[in-house]
Amino acid sequence: MFLALKEIKHEKLRYGLIILMIFLISYLIFMLSSLAVGLASENTQAIDSWSAKKIVLNKNSNISLSQSILTKKDLKDDDIGKNEAYIGQVAVVVKSKNRPSVSAQFLGIKKDQFIYKDQDLVAGKRGKGKTEITVDSSLRDKGYRLGDKISLNGSARKYKIVGFVNNAKINIAPIIYGSFATWRKLRMVAPNVVAAAIVSKNANYKYNYKDAKTYPIATFINKLPGYTAQNMTFGLMIGFLFVISLIIIAVFLYILTMQKMHNLAVMRAQGIPSKTLVGATVSQSIILVVVGVIIALILMWVTAAVLPAAVPMSFTTTIMIAGTLGMLVMGIIGSLIPIRSILKVDPAKAIGE
Repeated sequence: MFLALKEIKHEKLRYGLIILMIFLISYLIFMLSSLAVGLASENTQAIDSWSAKKIVLNKNSNISLSQSILTKKDLKDDDIGKNEAYIGQVAVVVKSKNRPSVSAQFLGIKKDQFIYKDQDLVAGKRGKGKTEITVDSSLRDKGYRLGDKISLNGSARKYKIVGFVNNAKINIAPIIYGSFATWRKLRMVAPNVVAAAIVSKNANYKYNYKDAKTYPIATFINKLPGYTAQNMTFGLMIGFLFVISLIIIAVFLYILTMQKMHNLAVMRAQGIPSKTLVGATVSQSIILVVVGVIIALILMWVTAAVLPAAVPMSFTTTIMIAGTLGMLVMGIIGSLIPIRSILKVDPAKAIGE
């Protein structure tokens, strides 16, 4: 460690450039990871808030809530308890005077079931009548307020916002909770249609009858439009960044090792063991990575604090730990590449004797 610190102090510019590269890559890894987690969360916020484990959909709906319809015949023998709830989904455009239009998802729910009762209100109350609705809290950032009357899909009927709900998004779109009567009107379904799906908090719940089929909630989430592709894209980008960091650390340390081969030969001739020189190289790598990652973490904290709430970023402890450990592993592996040259150095030949 002493040799590593002395060399870094002596060659400030060279090692400063390595720290700069590590900092930039680490910052980008933290940024992409936070965006990936934030976007994934906005896809599943509502589902997570329901603590859902199973979902019953029409077996011909391609595991899509928006395409599912369950009729009275499908649900003839359904077993609905305190852990189950009917839901109906339809895409809507929210409009109100002096407010921006917002694309949202309307969810019809029943007042005697857990989704209605478990709404995490941040303001107002739960809707009671056919024209009372609760909406995702993100609509407040767009200027909507309690008591605002809105139209859905250009309908003549006005709906009153009586509450704002926390964590009410699905597939990134804000949710509007309302009555099943409103859902049926917006979706224009036949009189025999009961709901779009049944959601259950019971991991052992299963209902298969006629066209109804039960799926694990994880299967349903993975089928959300763009969800899996989005996560895979971010995962590949982050993985490539780790590989790039490994290459940069290995190349820089290898070049520096080749440049100081004469000095290493002198040290070996003086009796300094190879393991000391190897330890110094590995220590250098760890120090450079730690300094670069710490700077990246500080800048990420600042970035997360100043970015507007509209940016779906979630800079969590898990991201910090995973990113830091990943960079340390890449740094240690990268430092092993020039070790072979250190172990094979010939003191007599390098000195020129």
